[in-house]
Order: sequence, then C-alpha cells, then structure tokens
Amino acid sequence: MAHKTRQPRRASGYAKDLLDIAAMPRKQVDDLLRLAASLKTKQQKGISHWLLPGKTLGLLFQKPSTRTRVSFEAGMNQLGGHALVLAMGDIQLSRGESVPDTARVLSRYLDGIVIRTYDHASVEEWATASDMPVINGLTDHSHPCQALSDLLTIQEFKGRLKGLTVAYVGDGNNVANSLIEAGAKMGMRMAVGCPAGYQPDQHVIDRARIEAESTGAAIEIFENPHVAVKEADVVYTDVWISMGREREQARRLKALASYQLNHRLLQRAKPDAIVMHCLPAHRGEEITADVLDGPQSVVIDQAENRLHMQKAILLQLLGKPHNA
Repeated sequence: MAHKTRQPRRASGYAKDLLDIAAMPRKQVDDLLRLAASLKTKQQKGISHWLLPGKTLGLLFQKPSTRTRVSFEAGMNQLGGHALVLAMGDIQLSRGESVPDTARVLSRYLDGIVIRTYDHASVEEWATASDMPVINGLTDHSHPCQALSDLLTIQEFKGRLKGLTVAYVGDGNNVANSLIEAGAKMGMRMAVGCPAGYQPDQHVIDRARIEAESTGAAIEIFENPHVAVKEADVVYTDVWISMGREREQARRLKALASYQLNHRLLQRAKPDAIVMHCLPAHRGEEITADVLDGPQSVVIDQAENRLHMQKAILLQLLGKPHNA
C-alpha cells in the first residue's frame, strides 16, 4: 500500500493540525465559531447531525481530564463517529516506542488524535510524524480548544468579539497564553494582571502584539489586578496551581493571594461584565464562591460550549468542507 503524503494544509486553507491559535488562519477561527453555533442549535432542537460516520478519533491523555475527554468523546459519538481512549499504560509508548513510529502506525488506524500532555514539543512531534490531524487537547504551553470555546461563549453573551476587553487575572499559564492569541486574532483588548514571575510567555505576547497591529487588538500586561480589570467586559481567571506545579503550592499561594477574583475586584469591571473560569475551580483560592456561583458567572455555559466547539473542530479537521 502506498504511503499517504502528509499535507500541511487542507484544500480549504485550514491548518491540518490544531496546535496553537496563533498558527490558525483567521478564517478558520471564524468558521469554527459559525460551525459550533450551528451544531449547538441543531442539538438543542434535537436535529440529528451524524456528519462523521465511520470516523475514529484517538484520545491520548497523559494528564487527567474531565471536560476535554468527555466533550471530545461525547462529541465524536454525537457526530456518528467513534472515540477510542488510548491509555498510556496500555500502549507501547510507555515501554519506549518512539513517537514517530507510534504516530505513523496510528495514522493508518485513526482519522485524528487528541493529545493532552505536558511538553508542547510532544504535540509538535506528533504533528510532524502523523498523516492524520493532531489536536492539542492541552500542553503546559497552551490550551487552544479551551480558548476557542471561550470565544464562542463571549460571542453568545456579548453579541460580538471585536473591541471587547477581556481581563485575565492570576497565573499567566497555558490558558492565558491561548486567550492572548485568540484575543489578538479577533481584535479584542486583552488586559492581563499577573505578578512578576507569573506572567504569560513573552514570546506569545510579542507574537500577539504583531498580529494585533493588523486586527486592532491590544495586549496589555499589568502587575496590578485592579488596573487590569477596570471597565472589562469579561473577567477571567484560572487555577493557581496547574498540574505539574504542585511542589510550588506554598510559593504560588503567597505570590497570587492578592489576585483572587472576588466581589471587590469584580466591581472594577463593567456592571454587566461576565465571569469566566475554565474549571476545575478551587473556591476560596483564585475565585470566591459568591463570584463563581453568582449572577455574572457563565462558567457552566462556558463548560457546555466545550462540547459544541470540540464537535466543530472535529468536523472541520476530520470531515469534508461543507456547511453544517
């Protein structure tokens, strides 16, 4: 059998893989938002949308997951395909088989794979070796699927993206990196409040500011969270101690204590600002219970939209170009 030729881009102009939002054409993001909204409407109306019959998706998770795993697995099933969980202990990667060998073989079995891991270089290695689309389910560097679904949520609640101010406070982690990339691409003002030593990746910031010149976006980094949140349309936070950072717990809790998203900080934002958190949340640490569960919180809608955006991603990368 002839070996398949790896194509870096599909005929539609979309990137073959979803590794980072910065690498995606703006049209691809716009189309994902439209497609996700359409799929959500179909599901709410009970309209069958088996658009990926016979397709098989692999899920390779080296980090625990609730929303990423369930949304991709359920989403693939709802699209008429099948999701296959690849437990690390059950495949030969755990016994030293190389990523390129594994990727080339699985490309003959699967139509796509979602990888949730620590090192971002790992998903890049998978994408280089694979003929099938590779989707970054999360790395220590970025969380593009989360940020894309966040755009869907913001658009639903605010009616637009361009010109809005999104304030992110706390640890400048992988979620912050991807939100900055998303904001730059969609013409938003990103106001990030993080203590020194906990700010987002400088390369991400620099690259986003270059893109912002053509989209009308603004990327602003502050140490004072109250300055970052002032007049924001969206206030966003995430856990202070990400997976793999547990040994830093005491130091992180001390450094980030004044960055808690509480009622006092939220009052600095616009009165109709929405509160976002990608979950899981630690009530009493990065966010107080009254804010997380309060009337301005959209975190459950935000979590639901992971399902609809994952389905859009799968359909865009694994299916044929069409309108849902």
